[in-house]
Amino acid sequence: MPDTIYDVAIIGAGPAGYTAAIRGGQLGLKVALIDSSDKLGGTCLKVGCIPTKALLFHAEVWDHLKHAADYGIDNVTEPKLNWTQALKRKDAIVAKHIKGLDFLMRKNKVTVIEGYGRLTGPAKDGIHTVSVFTEGGGGAAGETTLLQAKHILIATGSGAKMLPGLEPDTRILTNIEILSMPEAPKSLIVIGAGAVGVEFASIFRSFGVEVAILEFLPRLMPLEDEEISKELTRQFKKRGIDINTSAKVEKVERTETGVKVSYTDQNGKAQAKEADKVLVAVGRYPRTDNIDIDKTRIKLDRGFIHVSESMETEEPGIYAIGDIVAGLPLLAHSGGMAGIVAVTKIAGRAFRPINRLRIPACTYCEPQIGSVGLTEAAAREKGLEIKIGKFPFGGNSKATIVDSHDGFVKIVADQKYGEILGVHIIGPQATELISEAVVAMDLEGTIDELMFSIHAHPTLSEAMLDAYGAVEGMAINA
Repeated sequence: MPDTIYDVAIIGAGPAGYTAAIRGGQLGLKVALIDSSDKLGGTCLKVGCIPTKALLFHAEVWDHLKHAADYGIDNVTEPKLNWTQALKRKDAIVAKHIKGLDFLMRKNKVTVIEGYGRLTGPAKDGIHTVSVFTEGGGGAAGETTLLQAKHILIATGSGAKMLPGLEPDTRILTNIEILSMPEAPKSLIVIGAGAVGVEFASIFRSFGVEVAILEFLPRLMPLEDEEISKELTRQFKKRGIDINTSAKVEKVERTETGVKVSYTDQNGKAQAKEADKVLVAVGRYPRTDNIDIDKTRIKLDRGFIHVSESMETEEPGIYAIGDIVAGLPLLAHSGGMAGIVAVTKIAGRAFRPINRLRIPACTYCEPQIGSVGLTEAAAREKGLEIKIGKFPFGGNSKATIVDSHDGFVKIVADQKYGEILGVHIIGPQATELISEAVVAMDLEGTIDELMFSIHAHPTLSEAMLDAYGAVEGMAINA
């Protein structure tokens, strides 16, 4: 390794890092991928997106079983949750895709190095050096080697934030601990109503757990369009989830049998709730504090790194991608595309910079949420003249067939030219449907054009066609 000069060394093997490595290999670059774990995939694959969505699928199947008799399936009267098997399947899915990544690294001739990568300073004679520390001797001993590369990609990802004074354990959980509980709790308090919070609230409510949500801001999913938040609140309450917004958590303490959370409600009144477990889902922080950034010209902004449109930092030849990038949403798919942009630039090929307003946000709770572009409020704040189209899934035949006809598709369009500025979906398969909106917006499709795009019948995607029509007051099925 010391004698090899790589075209690019990538620190971190999550979705941003491994995607960059694969595309780099495809573009003919000599790539080194450095990660502290012996298993590739980062948070997303091991303790984030993938295992969580596996459990969400299990919860969806469970919800359908509750109505088995309506579907003509008899003798499904008392289903019993086998949590051990649910975890086993979740772990098998993770293992399968870790193995798949190992194969892709070999296929694309990526050199994988297990160790902690750190920066050493600016390039010398056009060559950067990464210090790689490899543990050994039970973790107490180890060795440091120096890896040389023409370019460096920092892709160290993010970690779960914890409330001040708390440490995760078997009762106070983050996304990591909640995915490995030996059994499902009878009750759960979720602190934070962003994507992580509402997804786990949805999973455990499906399995019959008593769930309460405490959110500091005035509404669930505060970054989504206000109508989406309102509909999610309505449906969560219908499911029996206890919703508490404008709730300021004051203290989390362990009791004899569980956890007690004291908080101030929206009226300024002191309240308290108790449960078996509490999930802290109050956001994530960038992992940039232990890679010797101070040896470079890179300046941190609350731990995040500012980059150019090609993802290059203030230190020439060093790029940053994924959750550590300032202004980029902490999403696996935005990190992956950032990696593609960076290595494409490094390979000397033409690339398209990331457009923040073209990155879809997906939340996989029940009901699902998918959104891209401007919310109605954001468009009005910008002083844009807009028109709104809204179509309910209640008018879509496929939604009725799959027994999921709540929710809607909402389109925010430019008043004059009909260009789509934002799409917001809550309902069945919203996380799949939103990709159509991303493509339409990328190609600068207008309402006049999209109203004539033929969608197959019966499909959930027809709700998109009706929503385009609704902008002009001409939805067929409403």
